[in-house]
Amino acid sequence: MLAPVMAAPRPVLAPPRGPLERLPEEWAEVLAAWGQPRYRALQVFRWIHQRNVLDPEQMTDLPKALRARLAEEGLTAPVEVALFHRSADGTRKMLLRLADGKDIESVLLPQGAPGDLAPTDDEGEAESEPPRDAPKTPISQCISTQVGCAMGCVFCASGVAGLKRHLTAAEIVGQVLVGRSRAEPGEHVRNVVLMGMGEPLHNYDAVARALVLLSHPDGIGLSTRRVTLSTSGLVPQIERLGRDFGGLVQLAVSLHAVTDEKRSLLMPVNRKHPLDELMEALRRYPLPPRRRITIEYTLIAGKNDDPRDAEALARLLRGVPAKVNLIPMNGVEGSPLAAPGMGGVEAFQQRLLACGVAAFVRRTRGDDIAAACGQLALHGEKRKVRVDVTAGG
Repeated sequence: MLAPVMAAPRPVLAPPRGPLERLPEEWAEVLAAWGQPRYRALQVFRWIHQRNVLDPEQMTDLPKALRARLAEEGLTAPVEVALFHRSADGTRKMLLRLADGKDIESVLLPQGAPGDLAPTDDEGEAESEPPRDAPKTPISQCISTQVGCAMGCVFCASGVAGLKRHLTAAEIVGQVLVGRSRAEPGEHVRNVVLMGMGEPLHNYDAVARALVLLSHPDGIGLSTRRVTLSTSGLVPQIERLGRDFGGLVQLAVSLHAVTDEKRSLLMPVNRKHPLDELMEALRRYPLPPRRRITIEYTLIAGKNDDPRDAEALARLLRGVPAKVNLIPMNGVEGSPLAAPGMGGVEAFQQRLLACGVAAFVRRTRGDDIAAACGQLALHGEKRKVRVDVTAGG
């Protein structure tokens, strides 16, 4: 009998686009059509997603004829490492090449600081007892969901050339398979954050299937509470994510401004889904007990870093179970925008704390290997024309 995918409500998924995207029950149907017994489905699925093996010839407990058929089906790694950069702080940044020659990025991150990308264990969520042979050092992996991005946020390097294409579910999962293979001995990819290139909810169908694959107990078995999805604020898809996964996927929202006027200049998506609509969606998001939505707020000198903005942010978040990650802006080539000094960052944080809002400063990681998302993958790309936000405060 096939194991259930997860405890959360099962989303209605678009059909798989290739062998790596099939769930065990889908493999069972395919194998039955090939004249193979259905019990082989879990064997194939576990070889791919649990043992990290994508070469059918290495699947030694499968019949030779089945291994040959899997090779004919095109079962192969969807991404390969083109460049691998290691930072002095332990961050590792991978430039990954897709089958069509396009590039994306994924990053392996040490854990441990308040304001880090991944959820921490200090929010009332006890960690389950790991297996005795489990790796001892947890790390996080930041993965991409698109080649480029269509959202056009002025402070983000990923969208400098616009959206090239969506990633498939196989390409999304393939990044985690590569990350696991590149983890060092004694490390374990425990958290996955969809905060790399692209807007995850703009590629909803592929992302939903990838989440089901990543959390399947017969595969990688990633806990959905260890997955953080970052969105610029696509309200209908936020609501769909809450329904499909019962609120178990950790939500992070890029906010970055406290008025519609300012946010629309920084993030064009706000013109379609303004702040009142977004805040109502966050209040309705079905969070489990003791969980909070992460509000990402990139601090840009002279644009959104006034202490009065901190007070307005606290008012805006009333009724939203939230914590705020303050992110001093990473420089983007060709942009006049920059981060405030650390004194300004700390003053903004202290004002939020005084208003009763949990606020952390995300520490910079890997700044010696191009910290801003998209800097490696989009190097040399033609830039999109951006909105001029240099005027006004």
